[in-house]
Amino acid sequence: CYTECDSTGSRWRVAIPQKTGACTGLPDPVRGTECTFSCEAGEFLEMSAQECTQCAAGSYSLGSGIRFDQWDSMPAGFSSLATSLENGPRGDDRLTCNSSSWVPQGNYLESNRDECTVSLIYAVHLKKQGSVSFDYQYPDNNLLFEFFIQNDQCQEMDQSTDTKWLKLTNHGEWATHTVNLKSGTNILYWRTGGVLMGTKVVKPVLLKNVQIEGVAYTSECFPCKPGMFSRVPGSSMCEPCPRDTYSGHGASSCTPSEGSAACKDRPPCSKKDYFQFHTACDHEGKTQVIYRWIEPKICLEGVTGAETLPPSGEREPCPPCNPGFYNNDTATCSPCPPGTYSDGMKPCKQCPASTEPTLGYEYKWWNILPSNMKTSCFNVGNSKCDSMNGWEVAGDHIQSGTGSSDNDYLILNIHVPGFKLPTSMSSHSGTEFGRITFEFETVCTADCELYFMMSTTVVESWERSKTRQTYTHIMTKNASVSYTWAFQRTNQPSDIRRYVNDVARIYSISVSNAVDGVSSGCRACALSTQPSSSTCVPCPPGHYIETRTSQCTECPPNTYLVSHTTPGPDACKPCGPGSKSDKDHTRCYSDCHFTHTEGNTTLTFDFSLLGSVGSLMNGPSFTSKGTKYFHHFNISLCGEQGQLAVCRDNVTDLSIADSQREKGEGANAVKTFISVPPDLQESPGCQLLLQVPLSFQSLDVKKQTNNNNKKNTQTLRFSPAYLSIRSLEATSSCESGRSAVVTLRCNPEKSTKGELSVPSQCPAGTCDGCTFHFLWESSGACPTCTERDYHRIEGACKGGHQDLLYVWTEPKLCMGGVTLPEKKTLPCEGMEFWIRLGAGLGAFTAVMLVSLTCYFWKKNKRLEYKYSRLVMSANKECEMPGADSCAVMEGENEGDMEDEVVYTKPSLLGKLKAIASKVRDAVLFDSCSWKIPLCSFKLFQNKCVCF
Repeated sequence: CYTECDSTGSRWRVAIPQKTGACTGLPDPVRGTECTFSCEAGEFLEMSAQECTQCAAGSYSLGSGIRFDQWDSMPAGFSSLATSLENGPRGDDRLTCNSSSWVPQGNYLESNRDECTVSLIYAVHLKKQGSVSFDYQYPDNNLLFEFFIQNDQCQEMDQSTDTKWLKLTNHGEWATHTVNLKSGTNILYWRTGGVLMGTKVVKPVLLKNVQIEGVAYTSECFPCKPGMFSRVPGSSMCEPCPRDTYSGHGASSCTPSEGSAACKDRPPCSKKDYFQFHTACDHEGKTQVIYRWIEPKICLEGVTGAETLPPSGEREPCPPCNPGFYNNDTATCSPCPPGTYSDGMKPCKQCPASTEPTLGYEYKWWNILPSNMKTSCFNVGNSKCDSMNGWEVAGDHIQSGTGSSDNDYLILNIHVPGFKLPTSMSSHSGTEFGRITFEFETVCTADCELYFMMSTTVVESWERSKTRQTYTHIMTKNASVSYTWAFQRTNQPSDIRRYVNDVARIYSISVSNAVDGVSSGCRACALSTQPSSSTCVPCPPGHYIETRTSQCTECPPNTYLVSHTTPGPDACKPCGPGSKSDKDHTRCYSDCHFTHTEGNTTLTFDFSLLGSVGSLMNGPSFTSKGTKYFHHFNISLCGEQGQLAVCRDNVTDLSIADSQREKGEGANAVKTFISVPPDLQESPGCQLLLQVPLSFQSLDVKKQTNNNNKKNTQTLRFSPAYLSIRSLEATSSCESGRSAVVTLRCNPEKSTKGELSVPSQCPAGTCDGCTFHFLWESSGACPTCTERDYHRIEGACKGGHQDLLYVWTEPKLCMGGVTLPEKKTLPCEGMEFWIRLGAGLGAFTAVMLVSLTCYFWKKNKRLEYKYSRLVMSANKECEMPGADSCAVMEGENEGDMEDEVVYTKPSLLGKLKAIASKVRDAVLFDSCSWKIPLCSFKLFQNKCVCF
């Protein structure tokens, strides 16, 4: 080989030993050709003579280019290096990935099928600016596939995202990728790495036809592939062999197949060598089953054990036309004219008043392939197999054909240029533009798989045998789209047919609102309010069509409109508990406020404090190969506009700009309430839980009484709130749809943003892949504060003033709401004032009691004296006393007479009673003091007695 060119533009030719240590007997270095030397196309550099020499017949040369199209073994210069993106839990990534490699498969190179990172490396030195191009198949987004270039300093060249990350291809189709190269050393890297964390077998990346332009020369010519030849020396390319001829590796001519000795080894024909199909309807409306050999036919008839081609079936009546078509007394079905409809068995009719025709396709009879559908067969090694071996019509279904080998992709495609909503629903943009529904089944004995794709993106796939079932996909964007079904009998490389009886059947395909569709029926529409108008008018968003009046009626509050359902009130579905609908009734959401009442206690929650979107990344986890990965979740609790969680396919959608990635934009970006990691048994990327229905479950509120130091206190305990979100859209692993439950727990020690967690026994957030559980602990999940959450503390009276303080009741289990009242200062009187006031009142009361006692005592003495005098001066009954008997004699001293009265000293209570009685007697005495001649009446023993 040559050394690098020096500053003078010269170089040396040196010999390099093929084995390490064999450095004896090598030729001496000689001066090489000038650095500007190059060879033309069809020539190679013969290193010993250092001259350009023509390639021999059966080989070719590109001159300034290198082409690799044979992969029976790894070509010289290519190397495969396997590593792990992350070290395993024990750091044994080299041991776990040493068996991963790019594998030559004859016509192509096949990548690894696991999560190890495997790089295919090729270094080339370019004399001038050039390019590299290659063909590839990249059907499975469970593998990352990138192509990048490094210089001789191991620095990565500047590349755009489009040139680094390769795009997915349709199953079985080859795509070509071209990148410009700079002069000098270029190290090319084709790198794959698995991202699927489940046990599902992935589809490998296939690579072929690598061509590099810009080299000065090639040191060898490339032999022609089998089936190709170059007739003359100095060829720059090989030609394909004519029909009925074949060639081997490096052939200069092709050999006729007939009469060849190799033809005697053809196997006897079997049932795997022919297929059946239904003929088109003839002029009598009849069809029949016909059998045909698979081309190219390699089996032999008429030998022992050989199957013969079955005879054609009996002619049978053709199936009816599909809905929207009619039979015009010919052998074909024609679409109904615009504005008319048909069920496929009756002539087309005009839609009645207050209705409009529905547009779309409904295929359930398969006599011929519809005009907007195509079928084909792609082989991983060849560019295309016979189109007759794709999908075959079979009356009431269409089924996968035979194919040239078991790992062929059998393709069925339908193209829809766009969607058109019915007139009354035309304002419902951004919800649902259309849907495709198909009924299918698969019958397999090997590892077959049926793919359903939208353009190049796999929407859903089903492995092995599946019972007859229905699948629906909703279009949320109005765009031209191609729906594709691809069936592969086995994922393993195969050149023979062993599983020809493994089959996929599709019984019906329905596409709604297709802009180029036909009408199979009529749909009620809304009419203008003007009596003279009978044309259909669009309904405002959130309005349904009232069938009785043909008018637009708004959905009731807190309901959302299901646009594809039958017109009428039933099109408005109620939102879940604790949620409400938006203004246009397109979805339900929570406004972050929730109220629960239990007895006399009402709790109010404001979850807006939790923020707009919560995120959780837990792990790490490790695959069987030791690759580290994480589970990432996004949760939007309230779901208002601008607060939805963004779910974007960041696995294969790597070509979008960083600014779009930050905003959650891109072809695969969807806004939702909760986004979860990929379904471990299905396609990766962005898995969503849709918006409706959304509901809050009730809180359990309990009051508990605790006795502590003879004080009764009431403690309010409440369990967390539960936010339930569910998607009713079934998947192959979740027949009842997927759901999530977010438990909101009040934790004053957490921040308002809080912390998300998943069950410890289910680190992926789910144990069955269908139901997810999250715990959101936050102080923002606590109820709103009210007046019952704080109490008042009265301070001591100092200097005639007293402070009133308000503090939260501990532990504080509320957030937001009312605020604590400010401290108050009130005037007050001290304790000395009240003591002095009490002493004064006591002294005054004592003086009054003493005075009253003295007064009544003196009064009592006087009355007793008078009474005794009356008793002593009393005569016998009816004896009249003297005139002076009723009074005290003049000159008598009351004090002197007092000694003559003897009485017992009563108690204080007795004295008070006596005083009261005598006061009463005095009153009676005064009332009896009246006189008549010779007699004066006085009170004596409660009677008036004459004295």
